[in-house]
Amino acid sequence: MTPETSPLVPRDFPTGELTLHGRVLPASNATFVGEIGGVRVVYKPIAGERPLWDFPDGTLANREVAAYAVSEALGWDVVPPTVLGDGPHGPGMVQLWRDEVEDQDPVDIVREGQVPGGFRHVFDGLDAHDEPVSLVHEDSPELRRMALFDVVVNNADRKGGHVLPMADGHRHGVDHGLTFHVENKLRTVLWGFVGEPVTDEEAEGLRRLATALDDDLGARLAGLLTRDEVAVTKRRVTRLLDRGTFPAPASSAYPVIPWPPF
Repeated sequence: MTPETSPLVPRDFPTGELTLHGRVLPASNATFVGEIGGVRVVYKPIAGERPLWDFPDGTLANREVAAYAVSEALGWDVVPPTVLGDGPHGPGMVQLWRDEVEDQDPVDIVREGQVPGGFRHVFDGLDAHDEPVSLVHEDSPELRRMALFDVVVNNADRKGGHVLPMADGHRHGVDHGLTFHVENKLRTVLWGFVGEPVTDEEAEGLRRLATALDDDLGARLAGLLTRDEVAVTKRRVTRLLDRGTFPAPASSAYPVIPWPPF
């Protein structure tokens, strides 16, 4: 596999033939694990994208690459390096694999009211046995940045399983095909920071992104998204900086928690 040659491709991204090792099940869209030159990657061919009623067909790979570009402009390393490339099942998204640690749960389900220290409460509900439980997530700088990133890209599918804990404490976010819609689609399990002020460091990252969107990043995203989607993304960044707080869920009939949440 040779990734598309463009400024969107990281300089150290592996090149060569993409060899597939297996398919990730269950997954809504065709997702494969493979390697390029000994480097493990995730591959999602456009041909394997399931049609959706609210997102144009064949656009999810572009949205994943656009999400990586926004992550890089913020300087927060939320999304692993992601490119457009050609593989055994045709063009698609190729992302560097990240090995998560199994003994950390940045997002978790606990008994109702028993929020662990260092965690934020999101909502209460019932589990499969009708027992009262609470959804919680870490109170950490990494998840604060991920939550702001999700607001910017209008992530419609931030499940708990899409937050990957790294051994060094960093957290990566994956599965960003349902992003950048012009309508408010934010569905996330990371609502624990609602109403909190954006820190100076977080605002600095948002300002970096705003500057980049008015410069080269805006032009690069225009090759991946529609003109309206890029314009609305700019407005979201401006709104976040103007308000200076983590937004609350929009008051509408649209669900604000993805289902299932993991």
